Amino acid sequence: MAGNDPVDQDAIAAQWEASLGSEDPAADAAGSNELSESMALQWAAMVEDGGREFGGKNSGERVLSQEEIDNLLGFTVSEVNLDDHSGIRAIIDSAMVSYERLPMLEIVFDRLVRLMTTSLRNFTSDNVEVSLDRITSVRFGDYMNSIPLPAVLSVFKAEEWENFGLATVDSSLIYSMIDVLLGGRRGQTAMRIEGRPYTTIETNLVKRLIEVVLADAEQAFRPLSPVSFSIDRLETNPRFAAISRPANAAILVRLRVDMEDRGGNIELLLPYATIEPIRPVLLQMFMGEKFGRDPIWEGHFATEIAQAEIAVDAVLYEADIPLKQLMKLKVGDTLPLEMRADALVAVRCGSVTLTEGRMGRVGDRVAIRVTKQLRKPGTTLAMFEKVDEQNKMLEAQ
Repeated sequence: MAGNDPVDQDAIAAQWEASLGSEDPAADAAGSNELSESMALQWAAMVEDGGREFGGKNSGERVLSQEEIDNLLGFTVSEVNLDDHSGIRAIIDSAMVSYERLPMLEIVFDRLVRLMTTSLRNFTSDNVEVSLDRITSVRFGDYMNSIPLPAVLSVFKAEEWENFGLATVDSSLIYSMIDVLLGGRRGQTAMRIEGRPYTTIETNLVKRLIEVVLADAEQAFRPLSPVSFSIDRLETNPRFAAISRPANAAILVRLRVDMEDRGGNIELLLPYATIEPIRPVLLQMFMGEKFGRDPIWEGHFATEIAQAEIAVDAVLYEADIPLKQLMKLKVGDTLPLEMRADALVAVRCGSVTLTEGRMGRVGDRVAIRVTKQLRKPGTTLAMFEKVDEQNKMLEAQ
């Protein structure tokens, strides 16, 4: 820069000498201000020249602001919304299977909430309110890392589905339930004792609570698919409660249990591999929705097919001749039919041979007498027979 602009450098040096050699404070301040303004102008010119030199064609492109970058990523620095599915978060979560694709699950767990409200009131002899907090899809490994300890994890087996699920009871609900069952005073918040494992009495009471929840879950799933849930083991360390690979997707259901001023959460985790046997049923939009075979439409279809009209062809003779011989044919040539007078005539519908018969005459029309039974179709005739019986019953009425 010194070689390119010597005049400016000499001016700056002169200003510095003047400001240092001056004894007047006002003059010093004025010189300093002039120097600052001169340097600021030079820096601005340098930045502008650099932008022109290095910007090139891209110097006119628009630069994104921080707010636009945050919107692109799907979150803001001040408030991160985990439920917002936009931006990069939507791309990351696109590999997750959403429970909304299984509409019947929400109906099942709504029914579970009603059943648990009644069962837990009978179990505790107290005013218990159960509410459905949320139903989400999570990775199994992420959920296991997010469990607040201490907690009791119950591994249960779905016998008919031949797979496992996980029920988690947090510490606040454990101590609240123990307090209620053992006659604790109302109006006092349950105290959590840290640094010690759960006793045998506490573990047995929690096990009884989980048995009540699993019994209600069996009744909730019964209209869709009969299933039996049995407790396999109780664990307090999430590492020993692994029932699936960390990357596998699962359904997480969080239930809130309130007993006046006490309560806590129960979480049910069902891997997608567990509910795979009943996946066609969970895809229903309402209870009793039919997929595939429908007897009503089957009857309509059979009726329309029985009343349909088809055109058939009577093939007297059929032969393959070389193209060379065909090209030599002239007007007046005779094609001999190599067949006898009593030969059978094929009856076809398109390219399908239905039956065979002999040619004759009925009045002024050429007719064919069927000599062989019709070709049996590849599909069953049960629905046609059923429709015939229904039609006969309607005629009799």
